[in-house]
Amino acid sequence: MKLKICGMKYPDNILEVGSLLPDYMGFIFWEKSARYFDGAMPNLPQSIKKTGVFVNASQGEIATKVAQYDLQAVQLHGHESVVFCQELRSKLAKNIEIIKVFSVNADFDFDQLHPFETVCDYFLFDTKGKLPGGNGTTFDWKVLAKYPSQKPFFLSGGIGLDEIDLVNEILKTDLPIYAIDVNSKFEIEAGLKNINLLREIHPKISTDNSRIVRTNIK
Repeated sequence: MKLKICGMKYPDNILEVGSLLPDYMGFIFWEKSARYFDGAMPNLPQSIKKTGVFVNASQGEIATKVAQYDLQAVQLHGHESVVFCQELRSKLAKNIEIIKVFSVNADFDFDQLHPFETVCDYFLFDTKGKLPGGNGTTFDWKVLAKYPSQKPFFLSGGIGLDEIDLVNEILKTDLPIYAIDVNSKFEIEAGLKNINLLREIHPKISTDNSRIVRTNIK
């Protein structure tokens, strides 16, 4: 199970969190966000995939940020179309991962995912709210029982230590969960992560799926 820590902002804190070796670290390039990143990128271990988070940005802006910050992944958190994703894929190096975000509620239509399967590497499911992301609440994960695909996805939206038992339960299902994405519930303030809380999360997440008896979500 991969771990993505999103909403990084402050260089010293970025280095501190980087010492924990999360698989992904997210940097938000949406100016309206309290976690907007526009500073200098410190040197991080090569195993960490630096991920740029964009909301309805142009392909040119995304490509510029990828080059400027040596990003290994881009997360599209707006209303980007299939064609947009396809064109962006052709502009970026083949090793740059594309993560397409969908905001989920009880009425979410999973049929809309199908056209995106060939133009992105992963989906990310977040809670539908007033903001494109970072609303700090979980959606009802039972809705994922309707997931019709084998495309791996990130699970996001208000995940904190109190939700880890639920995370481990959903990992027992057949769902192709690739990673969990944490943010606001591990913060001292917007963009400043609590290193002590983050140290607790890895040991609490089930990683040996071979020992898990898989069941269906009910």
